[in-house]
Amino acid sequence: MHQIGFDVGGTFTDLVVADGRTGIHTLKVLSTPDDYSRGILNGVAQMTGAGVLRPGVIDRMVHAFTVATNALLTRTGARVGLITTLGFRDVLEIGRLRMPQLYNMDWDKPVPLVRRALRLEVRERLSALGEVIEPLHEDDVVAAVDALLADGVDSIAICLLHSYVNAAHERRVVDLVRARAPHIAVSASFQVLPEIREFERTSTTVVNAFIKPVVDTYLGALERGLQHAGASAPLMVMQSAGGVMKAATARQLPAYCVESGPAAGAVGAAALGRMLGIPNIIAFDMGGTTAKACLIENGEPRLTDQLEVGAALNAGQRLLSGGGYVVRAPAIDLAEIGA
Repeated sequence: MHQIGFDVGGTFTDLVVADGRTGIHTLKVLSTPDDYSRGILNGVAQMTGAGVLRPGVIDRMVHAFTVATNALLTRTGARVGLITTLGFRDVLEIGRLRMPQLYNMDWDKPVPLVRRALRLEVRERLSALGEVIEPLHEDDVVAAVDALLADGVDSIAICLLHSYVNAAHERRVVDLVRARAPHIAVSASFQVLPEIREFERTSTTVVNAFIKPVVDTYLGALERGLQHAGASAPLMVMQSAGGVMKAATARQLPAYCVESGPAAGAVGAAALGRMLGIPNIIAFDMGGTTAKACLIENGEPRLTDQLEVGAALNAGQRLLSGGGYVVRAPAIDLAEIGA
């Protein structure tokens, strides 16, 4: 087996080659924030030149990154517009009754990733059983798309009421958006999170839309660069839950990779603990942009189905406080704080 793994942080990029004949080889290079794929490709070129990496015979490529979470923490994602059912444009701001500082009267809620003027409503309505109460008014959708394009959005989130039961209206909105603006990134809730709970579904879809152009551009450049270097193995990306997904899937559903880099660190710490016979560990990972901590209990990190991201503290289920943007997706339960 000839495998390579690479982890990209805000400051350094780490590469590891595992070769069945020559063993383990590592390299640390500077990250390239203007285009993080360049740092990886620089490392690949160095390891190839040193003779420890043979791109043409790579069996597996696995990648963990912090590009998504850094975009959220620094608010450098896309300019997002939201298309939703008439009467539901304020779901993002209503949210849930959670406060990080219960008795602090001066606490301000985080500013929504989509400002109110870019949250547009269309006439349509489904029942909770998915029955059509009011058909989709396609002229409303066309008008909304034109208004969002005029306002300069480069990513559109679509979240209609009860689309997790019947996605027909959302599918049609996606078709209309793509016909009107094929260059715009689209995130639809029936694809991102087809589950009950309006706020969590909307928030997760909006987060996906916010980071999608960033992650799509980054992973696309990385895949092309690796292919140019001679690597033909499929690129796999670490998910927030500690598993992997194809890069093509991650480019469409980056909300599931928000904690890709931190999850990789937690999985690695748990594996090291099992090797050493130490089942209970506090794993701490400090980088140039963020610091992460995770409890390893009985040899495994705990999993959660919901995170809060993009605030001063990214938090899992045990620390949920209402200070960030909710992402309802499987994830390792950890805490992350920005520099």
